[in-house]
Amino acid sequence: MSVRIGVEEEFHVLEVESGLLVPRADPILRRLPRRTFTTELHRSTVESNSEVHTSLDDLHTDLVTTRRRLDAAAASLGLAVVAAGTAPLAPAVAPHPTEGARYRHMVEDYRTVADEQLICGAQVHVDVPDRDTAVRIMCAISPWVPVLLALSASSPFWQGTDTGYASWRTLLWQRWPTAGPAGCFASADEYDAMVSDLVRTGTISDAGMIYYDLRPSDHLKTLELRVCDSCPRAETVVLVAGLFRALVTDARDRLDHRRAHGGAPECDGRHEWLRGASWRAARAGLEGNLVDPETHREAPAAQVVRTLLARLRPALEAHGDLETVRALAEAALADGSAARRIRRTAQDEDLLACVDMLIAETRGERAPRGTAGMRTDTPRENLPAADVTGPAPSVRPLTRR
Repeated sequence: MSVRIGVEEEFHVLEVESGLLVPRADPILRRLPRRTFTTELHRSTVESNSEVHTSLDDLHTDLVTTRRRLDAAAASLGLAVVAAGTAPLAPAVAPHPTEGARYRHMVEDYRTVADEQLICGAQVHVDVPDRDTAVRIMCAISPWVPVLLALSASSPFWQGTDTGYASWRTLLWQRWPTAGPAGCFASADEYDAMVSDLVRTGTISDAGMIYYDLRPSDHLKTLELRVCDSCPRAETVVLVAGLFRALVTDARDRLDHRRAHGGAPECDGRHEWLRGASWRAARAGLEGNLVDPETHREAPAAQVVRTLLARLRPALEAHGDLETVRALAEAALADGSAARRIRRTAQDEDLLACVDMLIAETRGERAPRGTAGMRTDTPRENLPAADVTGPAPSVRPLTRR
């Protein structure tokens, strides 16, 4: 079985000395290939796009190489990049939107919602045969999406304050009118009619502003996962990608079975609990209770994650991913969410130490647990030199004042 996956990651651009967000994505991007790296709404964010892969090992290598390339370009300018839902020290000042009519329109129309879009996410694309399939399997996948959010949670701080949430990014993100759990649609035509209605009413300007947790791509044969925080550790992204591919495969198999045997649709028409499940995941991460999709009752996060692994075992085995995904999941449960690590570092030291940790983890300076074959210690001198202009000194430790 060869179902391809690809990943988009967003990174905060930080000033090294202060740890604050700075609107300096443009000079970094000038040192990088535009095929891989691009802009986002605000000039304090850089987005990367992976190649398309069938192997989780290859995806991991791609992500690590891309992150180190980005780190080298930022470091050559005295800057740093961080993969996390929010930057711990995001300033409470006027933002700096990227130039362009589309971004200008978003800032003018959505005001504070757009102004405070100082957040970063990780998106995963998985191949599907057609848009009808993508739309019809969303219902089967949606109940498990909050579990993937919990695994990725990395945004406990906002503007220097502990929010009490593992993913404060989720709460900021869900203020957009088209964010949150996806609805239930019988076909791509029905879904596209919904998008057209939203454009016609002026709620959004184009299909690219559909920000639901799941959405079919409007130009690729993929289903996209959009719920996750950016993850400091590339291994977490690989874990989420492996689970999401298995969810897509499992949902496709169930859909095909129903089609062949004339079964009823899997959706029961009840979606009101999904937003609550997302809220629980954003609040708790891996450190509290989640909503178990099979019982609609709260259960410890570790139990829900292992229930998902058991459900997806056939799909994971079909892709050869079971051992890798299970090892990564158990390591994540043992270590806790990135939100927990960030919060613990803040308690033991300070927020600048949190920034130090996030820079290091984004760069890959950590020996991964239980991930044989996924090494993150590739020397920088082994990376392609043509992608970065000029020298790439290491980022200096933050100066504490």
